[in-house]
Amino acid sequence: MVYEFSVGDFVRHPTEPEWGQGQVQSIIGNRITVNFEHMGKTIILADKISLTPVADETNFAPNLL
Repeated sequence: MVYEFSVGDFVRHPTEPEWGQGQVQSIIGNRITVNFEHMGKTIILADKISLTPVADETNFAPNLL
């Protein structure tokens, strides 16, 4: 399966905007581990949830990098 994200990419969860921006930490199969600003590390099942790419990475919380 091919996903549109790579490790280090910045994303948002489409139904959880309060989580803030997240950075992709790993991609293993259909599992994408994302470190979100206000939620922390979360595993996203890519075949169930389509993450939204973040165009402007400069607004990301620096403590998550």
